[in-house]
Amino acid sequence: MEHVNIGKIHPDSYKQLLGLSTHAEAAFAEAGLSPLLAELVKIRVSQINGCAFCLRAHSRDAVAKGESADRLAVLAAWWESQYFSPVEEAALQIAEDTTQLTAATKRRELAGSLTADQVSAIRWLAIVMNAWNRVAIQSHYPVSA
Repeated sequence: MEHVNIGKIHPDSYKQLLGLSTHAEAAFAEAGLSPLLAELVKIRVSQINGCAFCLRAHSRDAVAKGESADRLAVLAAWWESQYFSPVEEAALQIAEDTTQLTAATKRRELAGSLTADQVSAIRWLAIVMNAWNRVAIQSHYPVSA
């Protein structure tokens, strides 16, 4: 099948997703969650989905916001490291649960780390990131050096 850039063919749908993304990012910030944590959530969702385009973009954004190479290196196995705070661990668990709807095998007890507002904001950000991953993957966005 021919590669089809779905955002270019249906720009109104793309713009609606961009609007939803903007609202989810605002809710994340209003819930008191850091912009760097937002990038970690986006990267983790993109790792699970295998979206090279989004991984490159959000890894660069995370580095620009001060993220360390060590934390980025262990993000795919965050639960085995001591690099992440309880809030970050809870956010990453929520991102994984939202992305892998049936994968609760690594679920950890994270109650009390986040407010309901924060949980909702993280879930919305993960939902939007999942949508962006699908747009990029289905449109075959180029990723090269």
